[in-house]
Amino acid sequence: MSYKKILVPVDGSATSNAGLNEAIGLAKTLGARLRVIHVVDLAPILGIPEGGTDFGALENEVKRAGAKIIDTALATTARQGLRADSAMPNTQGTLVADCIVAEAKRFGADLIVIGTHGRSGIRRILLGSNAELVVRSTQAPVLLVHGPAKRPAKRTPRRGK
Repeated sequence: MSYKKILVPVDGSATSNAGLNEAIGLAKTLGARLRVIHVVDLAPILGIPEGGTDFGALENEVKRAGAKIIDTALATTARQGLRADSAMPNTQGTLVADCIVAEAKRFGADLIVIGTHGRSGIRRILLGSNAELVVRSTQAPVLLVHGPAKRPAKRTPRRGK
């Protein structure tokens, strides 16, 4: 299959940056269009107790932070000789993964490239996995890219007794 439209979600983390770099390389090699998206997740704002909170100001700050993430990602693509477009949908009561899948559908993505933390076990259950939910929810092929490897803790050899 030839991929002509590649969608890559970014959140500013090293893991999503690894996904972005992979998507850039693929887009350049395949001559594909690249769309960078950042989902503005409003769920944390909705969970704040009301007492004197200016939700409009909080929402604006979250959107400003998202715009910075998009700008950084677009600068990265430009430095690597590729022009990309972008989108910044917000959750509006849905899951981040659902927003990614909906944007992939709107864009007509042939491929979604997404960074994954590779969590397993209880960490995955507690923290969830947007990447896993995207894989389960989309018809488009998904390329999962692991973030930078964490170095294992140094082990000190035990001395026999």
